[in-house]
Amino acid sequence: MPKSKIIQPYIFSRINKKIQNRTVLAAMTNKQSYDNGVISDDEIQWLLKRAKGGFGIITTAATNVSKEGKAWDGEFGVYDNSHIPSLTKLTSAIHKTKSLIIAQLFHGGIKSPQKITGFIPISASELDCKESSIGKSKKASEKDIKKIINDFTMSAIRCYEAGFDGIELHAAHGYLLSQFLGKKTNLRNDNWGGSLENRSRLIIKILKSIRENISESFIIGIRISPEIESIGIDLNDSINLVDILRKESVDFIHLSCWDVFSKSNSITHNQKTLTEIITGSYKKLPTIISTGNIWSSLDADKLLKQGADLVGVGRVAIGHPNWANNLSNLNYQPKKPPFSVNELEKAKLNKTFISYMKNWNDFVKE
Repeated sequence: MPKSKIIQPYIFSRINKKIQNRTVLAAMTNKQSYDNGVISDDEIQWLLKRAKGGFGIITTAATNVSKEGKAWDGEFGVYDNSHIPSLTKLTSAIHKTKSLIIAQLFHGGIKSPQKITGFIPISASELDCKESSIGKSKKASEKDIKKIINDFTMSAIRCYEAGFDGIELHAAHGYLLSQFLGKKTNLRNDNWGGSLENRSRLIIKILKSIRENISESFIIGIRISPEIESIGIDLNDSINLVDILRKESVDFIHLSCWDVFSKSNSITHNQKTLTEIITGSYKKLPTIISTGNIWSSLDADKLLKQGADLVGVGRVAIGHPNWANNLSNLNYQPKKPPFSVNELEKAKLNKTFISYMKNWNDFVKE
């Protein structure tokens, strides 16, 4: 019987870097770390359990690049050199397995509550903002933008020094970088707003700055949401953004689809998925990761047939840390939630993470 493509090795062509298979643990909020931004042993153990479970790439939860970019309690940071020792502990543990380890760098922007950060949330424009004491976000000044670029760059340098294989810029899910991309959140009429070229300028400046300051062997990727109607990101812009990004030597583009089998919200009479539309738009693309509602080995196989190079998963890896190792079985159909507290503890979720998962409908059995 032929082996599924999902368990075959994959090579990042620009740097000739091999991963053991085509599985990616996508970044997932888990709230297990400390208020000072230091990653906890619990969070390290959660990631290590999935590395031992055979994932080709382990992606950390979103980690804030500045104090003002923090979006929730228990989020680890990369904004200070004091974070490097615990991050080195993480990368050293992961590198004892066959997995690569990538840090997801982000800034919450308008989603960074003032009660957590002490700062009025900053965004592309002045927007209504319930997380702010004045009810509005602060519009980023030129000085602020320069600081944001520097914060991302310095955070990437710390990740490199701590032994990470690469970073993923989080430009999805309505956080700061996607607030600059969104037509409804970016109302600027200067070099940082208006056309897609201007709205994506912050991302491109960050990518260039990181690339200029770190070894060529460092993996640099970006996660985007192909569509977010609420902030004004549409599929046509995302297709054009992919064209802009592929000219910047990014190693991967990660499509956050929520459901990789659903169709576009913005293109009527369309029978193709978001992944099919984007991968079919260009002959030459960097590595494409796609994520959303993958559960079984058959699901993973179907996603690869849509044109994705790597398969990202989140939810299934919470209850099934060995998911990647089980994919050699073409009929692998892991059980769906709810999971008992005991099952989740065995899967290396601590009490805080389990409590957080209780906010998800029917995920934890009481």
